[in-house]
Amino acid sequence: MNEKIQFTIDPQGKWLYRVGGIAAIVLGISYFVIIALYVPVGRPSGAEAWLKSLAEHSTRWAAIIGLDVLTDFLLVPVALSFYLALKGINKSVMLMATAFVGLFVILDLPLTWINIASLLALGSHYAAAANDAQREVIVTVAMYPSSIVESNLTFVYNSLTLAIGILMTSLVMLKGIFNKATAYVGVVTGVLGIVAVSSSFFASSVSNVSIILASLLTMVWALFAGFRLYQLSQHM
Repeated sequence: MNEKIQFTIDPQGKWLYRVGGIAAIVLGISYFVIIALYVPVGRPSGAEAWLKSLAEHSTRWAAIIGLDVLTDFLLVPVALSFYLALKGINKSVMLMATAFVGLFVILDLPLTWINIASLLALGSHYAAAANDAQREVIVTVAMYPSSIVESNLTFVYNSLTLAIGILMTSLVMLKGIFNKATAYVGVVTGVLGIVAVSSSFFASSVSNVSIILASLLTMVWALFAGFRLYQLSQHM
C-alpha cells in the first residue's frame, strides 16, 4: 500500500469507497442526462406556465424528477466515502462538508422535487380539464407548489448547501489523495454555486449562467472523483 494513502484514508472502508465511487460515477452520468432533458424545455415561471410545460412534456419531466431524486440519494454514499477518505487530513472540515451535503438532500427532496411532482400530477389534470373554470381551479391549486419551487429562499436552502459542501470537500482534496484537477474543478463548482444563489436576488442572467456552468462542472467533478474512489477500493 502506498504510504501516502495509508496515512490519509481508512483502509477499513474499502467497501464504502467502492459504493461511493460507483454512486459518484452514476451521479455524474445522471447529471449529464438531466441537463440534456432539461435544456430543451427550460424552467417555467408561474403556476400556469408550470402546468402547461409539465402537461406538454410529461414524460420528459417525469424522467427529470426521477433522476434528480436518484441523484439526491446517491449523494449520501458519495459524501460518506469522501468523509472517510479525507477525514485524516481535516476531520472538522469534512464533518461540516458532509453535514452540508446531507442538509441539501434533506431540503431538496421536500422543497423541490415533491412540489414539482405535485405540479406534474396537476398538469395532467390541467390538460384533461373540460373548460376554463376547471383549469382556473387547478391553476389556483398549483400556485402554492409553484411558489415554493420558484422561491429564492428555496434556492438558498437547497443549492447553497450543496455548493458549500462541494467547495469544502474540494479544498480538503487539494491536500489529499485526489488529483489537483479534480479538486480545482470542485472548488470552481462550489464558487459558481454560491455565485448563482447570491446573484439570483439581483442579477437573474448571471444566476442562470452560473447554474448551467455549476451543473456541468458538478457532472465532471463527480465523474473524476468517482473514478478515484473506485481506484482506492481496488488498491487497498
